[in-house]
This record gives sequence, structure tokens and C-alpha cells, in this order.
Amino acid sequence: MALDNSTSDPHMPWAQLSLADIIVITVYFTLNVAVGIWSSCRASRNTVRGYFLAGQDMTWWPIGASLFASSEGSGLFIGLAGSGAAGGLAVAGFEWNATYVLLALAWVFVPIYISSEIVTMPEYIQKRYGGQRIRMYLSVLSLLLSVFTKISIDLYAGALFVHICLGWNFYLSTTLTLAIAALYTIAGGLAAVIYTDALQTLIMVVGAVILTVQAFDRIGGYGQLAAAYTQAVPTRTIANTTCHLPRADAMHMFRDPYTADLPWTGMTFGLTIMATWYWCTDQVIVQRSLSARDLNHAKAGSILASYLKMLPLVLIIMPGMISRALFPGLRGLMVAVMMAALMSSLTSIFNSSSTLFTMDIWRRVRPQAGERELLLVGRYAGLVIVVLIGVSVAWIPILQGSNGGQLFIYMQSVTSSLAPPVTAVFTLGIFWRRANEQGAFWGLMVGLVVGATRLVLEFLYPAPPCGVVDMRPAILRSFHYLHFAVALFALSGAVVVAGSLLTPPPQGAQIQNLTWWTLDLDLLSGAKAGDAQKHAFWARVCGFNAILLMCINIFFYAYFA
Repeated sequence: MALDNSTSDPHMPWAQLSLADIIVITVYFTLNVAVGIWSSCRASRNTVRGYFLAGQDMTWWPIGASLFASSEGSGLFIGLAGSGAAGGLAVAGFEWNATYVLLALAWVFVPIYISSEIVTMPEYIQKRYGGQRIRMYLSVLSLLLSVFTKISIDLYAGALFVHICLGWNFYLSTTLTLAIAALYTIAGGLAAVIYTDALQTLIMVVGAVILTVQAFDRIGGYGQLAAAYTQAVPTRTIANTTCHLPRADAMHMFRDPYTADLPWTGMTFGLTIMATWYWCTDQVIVQRSLSARDLNHAKAGSILASYLKMLPLVLIIMPGMISRALFPGLRGLMVAVMMAALMSSLTSIFNSSSTLFTMDIWRRVRPQAGERELLLVGRYAGLVIVVLIGVSVAWIPILQGSNGGQLFIYMQSVTSSLAPPVTAVFTLGIFWRRANEQGAFWGLMVGLVVGATRLVLEFLYPAPPCGVVDMRPAILRSFHYLHFAVALFALSGAVVVAGSLLTPPPQGAQIQNLTWWTLDLDLLSGAKAGDAQKHAFWARVCGFNAILLMCINIFFYAYFA
């Protein structure tokens, strides 16, 4: 079939919304408000753990849905689709890698976090290593990363989508979303966020399935994907180069370790380090698992999220590849899906930012603050959120010129410069009893200096347009950001080890029930008297599904290798 590759006016707004489109969008916002009010009313909001951890009484299915929705913001929707259109299937590795680290979260990290009775990740680090400086550093770093890799990307992606598709003004399209998101986040706490995330997950998956079916129908089915992608050559190309042409390895997951855009070595090792930071140590994600009723519910939630993370290849990336040739419609549904992605990520970030500010920063400023004061601060930490949004909006122009406009690659590039030292400190703290505060602090500081140096160089020396000779420093030109993540992790870990061995070992209170080797698993069963057999049965069900999930993941990796 003939494919239309015209690029006459990509920013021309679509025609006015039809009645069906308006109904879909109206139903979406109505459902959001209804679920937000319902979950806010039933949530336990009168204690710190009730507000920030949903009373630690959440079941597995909303936890799993919330883990998925929190990670699939509008920036990821557009970012994955855009990277799929530009480079093919390999970007799916960022999603599939989550399978293994989500299982590590549930089987390794969450048991330790539960036993340490913490609310925030910096709080765990303080208990494990002692002192306040690392806790404060990680709290501030988490808030900064929320600006540069989460809020700004989601706002930019959502505004870009609405502007191109509907011609709506940026503030008009985001103010309502932000207002609704902030309303039920403040009113209901984590429980309201998790339940509305479950609704967003349903909308995102159903909507993406409908749009994907239509996209494949337009090109003649999955069998025509490779041909349609290969033939989708833009009208403007650069002579004697491969610039803007479909990649020859577009249908492969594993690519050349030296010259590829996503080398298999980086996607295997560097990505795992970055994913461990995101899924196992980031407040946005771990807070959901800590709300689980017991360890089995936390495990089942991770398994559900892992199954859902297998879907973006078909529901986001492949439609992105198809979009090189055509742009399927259903405007109202697409707006609802994108708003669901935007709201789920923003509410999760708002809630976790409020938790970090209240439990780590405010309690540092006012150590005598009681539970009532902490609840009030947590609910009305709106000023912090407003500041974050303001900085995020100011950062948007930087995004427009970063990494050739591929939002997902920009996000991973920033993460690779700042996250590996944090991963090293958490990993060594959990698996090495000898790690102490001095080693952890200097490991973080050395990692920060080296990572920030590369990050500054990336903004001072942006990648040249395709077809132009790359004159950047060698550390940028020849050192892929995924490979840099491995080197930064190793350097930070080496400093932690050296600093710990050269200084006194940690005290017993900083080890007991705070490392993998000193964990009392009997305290984590969560089984009441007479329920041990039932608890053991569901533990085996979780174990079986974890093994099945890894087998499915390995099969898909091998199929698309």
C-alpha cells in the first residue's frame, strides 16, 4: 500500500473535537474525580503512616497497577514512541529490564525496608549508616531529579501532544489536570493516588490497545511492520549519509557494543544499575510497595507491574515505528490516554515529594514536630510542589534541544550521571555489613563530582546534527552514557569500600535487620495465627509467577535479539 510520508505542516491543529471525542474526555475526567473522592473518603488519613503509606493495608492489584502507572508518564509515552520511530525496537529494553529489578525490589529490598520501619528511602540510609548528612543529600537529590527527569519531561510531553493534536494552549491543557491531581493527592494521600493510578492503568492499557489495533490495521498487520518502517523515508534527507533513514538494525534488541545507539553491553549492565536506582531506591516507586498489607502482596504487586511492563513494546514502541508512515486517529481516546499517563506520574511525584519534604527535611528543621504537625505539612506542602513545577516549566526549553528531541534518551542520559552512586551506596549497604557512613558519604560525593562534570559537559557540548563531524570531548564522543553509568557505579563503589575499610566499622544497631545477612525473616511473614498455611501457599504462587515471568521475558529477548 502507498504510505503518506508528507510533512507539510506537522503542527497544524486537528479539526475541532467531535461529540464522541468530547464524551470520551468528559467521562475520563468524571471517573478521575469520582475515584479520587471515593478513595480519599475511605483512606486512613489521620496518622503519618496512614497518609504517607496508606495505612500499610493495600492489596496487590492496586499496588501493581500504581507501580506501572507511576513509571508510564506522558514523557515515557511520547519518549518511547519517539525513540521507537527514530531507532526501532531496542528501546524496549528499558521496559523489559524492569522485570528483574522489580523482582529484586520485592524479594530483596522491600523485606529490609519493612523490617527497618521506614517511610522514606533517605530515612533507611540514616538508620543503616547513621548521621544526617547523607539523608539530607539524598532528599535534596531526589527532589532535583524529580524536576529534571520527571515533572519537566511529563509537562513538556503532555503539552507538546495537546498542542500538536488539538492546538490548545499549554496552560489551558495542563492547569485543569494539575488542579485535579493536586486535589486528590492532598486530600487522600497515598491511598487516593494508588487507587486513581489503578484507574489510569486501565485507561492507558485499553486506550493503547485500541490505538495499536488501528495502527496495525492501517499497515496490513504485524507482518508488514518491518517493511512499512523501512519504506518510511522522510522527504528530506542528507546526501551520502544514513541520517534520518530507518536503521538497518531497527528490528533487533541487541546491537553493536561500540557504534550502536543502544549498545547491548550498556543495555545489559549500565541499564540494570540505573533501573535498580529507579525501581529499588526511588521514593516514588518504593513508597507503593511499602504500603502493602504484607510481603506477599508486595511481591504480587511487583509481578503484576512486571507483566504490564512487557506491553509497551507492542502498545507504544511499535505504534511509534508505524507513525513514521502514518498517524492513526481517535483524538478523544488519545487525549484521555495521554492525560491518564500525565496525571498518574504527576500525582505519584507530588505525593512522594511531599513525603520526602515532610519526613526528611521538615523533621530536620523541627525535630519536635508531632504527628498532627507532620500531617498538616504533608498535606499542604504545596509551596514545594509549586516551586518544583516552576523550575520544571523553566527547564522545558532545555528539553527541546536535548538528544535530538528524544525525551526518553534525555531522561536516561541525566539519570546515568546522577543515579549510579546512589545505587552503589544502597547495594553495598544492604549486602556488605562493613560499609559505614564515611565510606558512603565520600562515595556519593566523588560520584556526584564526576557525574555532574559529565552532565555539564553534555549541556556545554550538545551532540551535533546528523551528518556533522562530532568534535565533542572524547568522554562524550566515545563513552556512551550507559557505559558511563557502569564506570561511575564502579568508581563510587570503590570509594565506599576504601573509605569503609579505612575507618571504624558500623555499630551493631546500624546492621541488625538493616542488611540482607542480618534480616529476621520470621518478622516479615505477616501471617496471623492459623494463617501460616495460606500465607505459604500464596508465597509459592508468587514464586511460580516470578519464574514464569522471567521465562517469558527471556523468550521475548531471544526472539527479538
